[in-house]
Amino acid sequence: MTDTSDTRPADSEAKAPRQSRLHRLMRYIPLIAPILLWAVPCWVLLHTGQHWPLPVTLAGTALFALGLVGMPLAMVRGHGRRQQDRAAIFGDTLLGISWVLFTWSVLLGVFLRLALTVAGVGEGQDRARIVTWAVLGTAAVLLAWGYAEARRVPRVRSLDVQLPRLGAGLDGLRVVLITDTHYGPLDRARWSAQVCETVNTLEADLVCHTGDIADGTAERRRAQAAPLGTVRATQARVYVTGNHEYYSEAQGWVDLMDELGWEPLRNRHLLLERGGDTLVVAGVDDVTAESSGLAGHRAHLAGALNGADPDLPVLLLAHQPKFIDRAAADGIDLQLSGHTHGGQIWPFHHLVRIDQPAVAGLSHHGPRTLLYTSRGTGFWGPPFRVFAPSEITLLVLRSPQQPTSM
Repeated sequence: MTDTSDTRPADSEAKAPRQSRLHRLMRYIPLIAPILLWAVPCWVLLHTGQHWPLPVTLAGTALFALGLVGMPLAMVRGHGRRQQDRAAIFGDTLLGISWVLFTWSVLLGVFLRLALTVAGVGEGQDRARIVTWAVLGTAAVLLAWGYAEARRVPRVRSLDVQLPRLGAGLDGLRVVLITDTHYGPLDRARWSAQVCETVNTLEADLVCHTGDIADGTAERRRAQAAPLGTVRATQARVYVTGNHEYYSEAQGWVDLMDELGWEPLRNRHLLLERGGDTLVVAGVDDVTAESSGLAGHRAHLAGALNGADPDLPVLLLAHQPKFIDRAAADGIDLQLSGHTHGGQIWPFHHLVRIDQPAVAGLSHHGPRTLLYTSRGTGFWGPPFRVFAPSEITLLVLRSPQQPTSM
């Protein structure tokens, strides 16, 4: 686990200018990234000494050029004002393909070629062609496997989490976390029903959804979200907004989840009681809510905890892991988050780390605050998951206190 409690103010001040420059640089990524994603594989696979027949070189170059032009156009039509699902599927798929080709063109283009040179395998043209076929073969295998991983019902990931302030009466409380379902252009109503069936086998006391339900409005994705109404919990089903709700009329999603029997925790809390002990279950709007312009939407931890006994343990739902700084400062016991998808397609998790303090799993922040970051239940955009499997999470809360003997 990562402990951030020893970070000094001076260190934070020193890092701030570097982070500011990095975030300014990231604003140009949408302009530069498509060129790199298509140009680098084109160069490595076709123009680094392979000496392919001219028709092969021209056809291959034209294909990469079409990808470079077609991908952003399709994504704009799919995710912009027009919201054309077929265009979104096409653009998102091209994005995933280009990322995998780019990654392995760089890795194999450098390291495999170097290894072949050191081993004295073949001449320059032979080595170049070996690299090309290796990249294409690796990409094909990873994309096929990644597609299957993205479309499958997630595996259940189970772990015990000890909370020092948790009363003995709540020991063994079963908390199921789903998040980032991202119902979208690819119709996943059947997948959604299977996910909910899996959740119901876990006999949860509390089921949580930490946002990014869908890409699209509640009216448009209602059929895919409807199975969430079948989820069972002995105590409560709770939900907080994610950033994608604020791209798609967030209040509509809040209203639909309420209609489906989930408790939207919009900067508020409820009390969960068992065996004479109490757990505060609180939730905040996503950190992007305030900039959305929707009246009353913002991430407000003080409001979420207003009226709660400060001596009681707190389980907080917050979509983005980076809310942990505020949670730790307030002494929250456990924060549940999603948002990162675990990177979704390796090695994208390295870029996620620029913006988030954790990518997946359990981490320790401050003197007592734990953060669990889910890799997500669905996928966003490209229908691939490579070395970042989806999950349904079962957290069994443990108390260090022994139950009183009768």
